[in-house]
Order: sequence, then C-alpha cells, then structure tokens
Amino acid sequence: MVVIIMTDKKQTNQANVSKDEQVGFHKGALSTLAKEREEMMKIVQVVEQLMQMHIKALKDLGIDLEAQAKEAVKSANKGKPAKKGVKGQLDELI
Repeated sequence: MVVIIMTDKKQTNQANVSKDEQVGFHKGALSTLAKEREEMMKIVQVVEQLMQMHIKALKDLGIDLEAQAKEAVKSANKGKPAKKGVKGQLDELI
C-alpha cells in the first residue's frame, strides 16, 4: 500500500506561489464554475419543459399520471408512511 502525504508538498507550493496568484486562481475557478452552473440550469429548464410537454400530451390522450401516482402511493403504502411525494411517484411511473 502506498500512502502519499500531500501536506508538505502543498505548503511548499503555497510558499512558491504568491498570494495574488492564489487569489486569481480561486476567483477564476469560481467564475468558471458559476458559468457552468448557469449552463446546467439551462439544461435542467429544457428537460423540465420537455417533461411538461409529454405530461400534457398524455393528459390530452386521457392518461392522468398524477392520479396514477396517487393510486400507486395508496397501494404501496398500506400501513406504511409515505417515502416520496406525488412528484417522486410520477417520476417512477415515467
């Protein structure tokens, strides 16, 4: 088994890099991560819109997923406390 101790290396690296460089690095990382988070939120919004479109199409066809989810909760939880909400059950039906 090989154990690598990083604390000594990290301390020497910090001594070699100026505080301004470290601040710049961390600010740049935060900026990049904030942009990535924004893009992820856009993806989540598109997926949510698509799911809502399909749910509406199923309702138009006479399929009520919410009623099916409620029925599934009732039949699965006879005597048991509910673990998931209707939305969680809806996701399982899909």
